[in-house]
Amino acid sequence: MQVKRIHEYKRQHLNLLHVIHRYRQLKLQAQADAVPRTFVFGGKAAPGYRMAKLIVKLVHAVAAVIERDPRVRDLIRVVFVPDFNVKTGQRIYPAADLSEQISTAGKEASGTGNMKFMMNGALTIGTLDGANVEILQAVGEDNFFRFGLGVDQVAEVWRAGHRPRACVERSEALRGAIELLRSGLFAHGDRELFRPLVDNLLDHDPFLVCADFDDYVAAQQRADGAWRDHERWTRMSVRNVARSGRFSADRAVREYDAEIWHTRAGPKTGPAR
Repeated sequence: MQVKRIHEYKRQHLNLLHVIHRYRQLKLQAQADAVPRTFVFGGKAAPGYRMAKLIVKLVHAVAAVIERDPRVRDLIRVVFVPDFNVKTGQRIYPAADLSEQISTAGKEASGTGNMKFMMNGALTIGTLDGANVEILQAVGEDNFFRFGLGVDQVAEVWRAGHRPRACVERSEALRGAIELLRSGLFAHGDRELFRPLVDNLLDHDPFLVCADFDDYVAAQQRADGAWRDHERWTRMSVRNVARSGRFSADRAVREYDAEIWHTRAGPKTGPAR
């Protein structure tokens, strides 16, 4: 599940490229041992944010193509939860098995959705960004599906000069997903609808989707492997819940007080009259 504000740095389109890759692999070659997946998206795009709205459009378009395909729809489903809010979140967070926290390293100030997923037993697939760092510290590498460039590596990629087309040339999986996207398959043959999204990835890739894609797919494969061992997955899930206590509001307020506010508790007073 990936439910949060729709934004390029949160990389819902990285998630979608993986879905397209997975769809393409199933179409090319039947996989009897494929792990069935339902990919759930939710969130809202700012009214004037064209690229974010195009990502929402793509979620629905991919969902429609997969739903019409009897060969794969029992192995992949894509769902968009409308009007995501606190009320719908009360159903979504406990329902998740895998929490998608895949923002570009260095872009997420903290994040709270990842904590809510963790507390409800979901495992995290994510980058070293925001509160993911603390979640990883709490549960350990064996209970977290980590991928992607770190903050220092992101800076180095930009210093060296990021060439997204070179990433595409090196990766058959990424190349195949992008070619399928720009073929018009997800737009009733219209090759122009998602062209701004494709061109942005190939010519700019400001949030390093292309750079992180292969490592993300590998992490998804590790998640598939863990899911096949239900006892292992359950043990990992329980450990995530058990170690989520560090994200309590009481602990956070105490640390803010000790490290930032430096206040002192005032004298106790009686009830107001």
